[in-house]
Amino acid sequence: MSRVAAHRCLLLVVAFCPLSIPPVDAADPLPSWNEGENKQRIVEFVKSVTARTSRWYVPASRRVATFDNDGTLWSEQPMYVQLRFAMYRTHRLAAQHPEWKTLQPFKAVLENDKAALMKAGGPGLMTLVAATHGGTVEEFQAQVAGWLKAARHPRFNRPYTDLVFQPMLELMAYMRANGFKTYIVSGGDIEFMRTWMEKIYGIPPEQVVGSRLKTRLEIRKGKPVLLRLPELEFINNSEGKPVSIRKFIGQRPLAAFGNSDGDLQMLQWTTAGNGKRLAVIVHHTDQKREWSYDRQTSIGHLDKALDEAIKRKWVVVDMKEDWKVIYPFASPQ
Repeated sequence: MSRVAAHRCLLLVVAFCPLSIPPVDAADPLPSWNEGENKQRIVEFVKSVTARTSRWYVPASRRVATFDNDGTLWSEQPMYVQLRFAMYRTHRLAAQHPEWKTLQPFKAVLENDKAALMKAGGPGLMTLVAATHGGTVEEFQAQVAGWLKAARHPRFNRPYTDLVFQPMLELMAYMRANGFKTYIVSGGDIEFMRTWMEKIYGIPPEQVVGSRLKTRLEIRKGKPVLLRLPELEFINNSEGKPVSIRKFIGQRPLAAFGNSDGDLQMLQWTTAGNGKRLAVIVHHTDQKREWSYDRQTSIGHLDKALDEAIKRKWVVVDMKEDWKVIYPFASPQ
């Protein structure tokens, strides 16, 4: 075959190859999501702010997405995971605090009075956190890691870190693959979350924003250590979330994800920015595979935020209808 003929053959091969080879982005970036309007809106948003030819294009340096944790990325029922850890620590420390036998909410924990504990609400949880989450940062994180390794969820008999939502893991990976920086903005204790989130979510400690205890530097045995004090510095919930985002991240997110009224202000502040924005609420509607709850629960209470989402046409993810699978260990249904 002459060189000219060979060149013509090569051109024919190149011309016809694309007919049989799918484009690079043909693979579904969200395989655990059912096809539908919500999935489509999320994908279209990401494409619109990352395509250079789009009128909504945003440089990678400005692509910030914030995620609540409890109820948004992992299950929060029948009780917040951190609350279970605080209860565990209360029992461990009770011998050093005889006054806890008559002092709420410690009394409720020691007597396993769940009704009284739930009645204590958020302030009760914060009281438990302040009293049981002290020590040096390293000591506290070792306690969290040890507990997470041994503890099991009462319904599924699996480690709590197995109870993460597979569709949301895919979503975070998809956004990072498209130049987004993903942050956790949660009401949970910041050091509790930093202990395990990089391994489970792929989010490093410096991108985790949460509630905080006061901390001071001390010298112990000639070495400086950071000591967590039994006093709350900041509760990162509701109005506190936009404040923390501005303080620690420095810019308004393009996209924000939550599941409860505690996320409402973060979603409102995100969508109040210029350009294209995305607000997503994870609505727990699947009693069979997870739980079904919204307005009537004290854990993950979703009322005002749901009304706002409907009014403003935010994305409301229906777990039962939108997700093929809930957890990484589960089979699609």
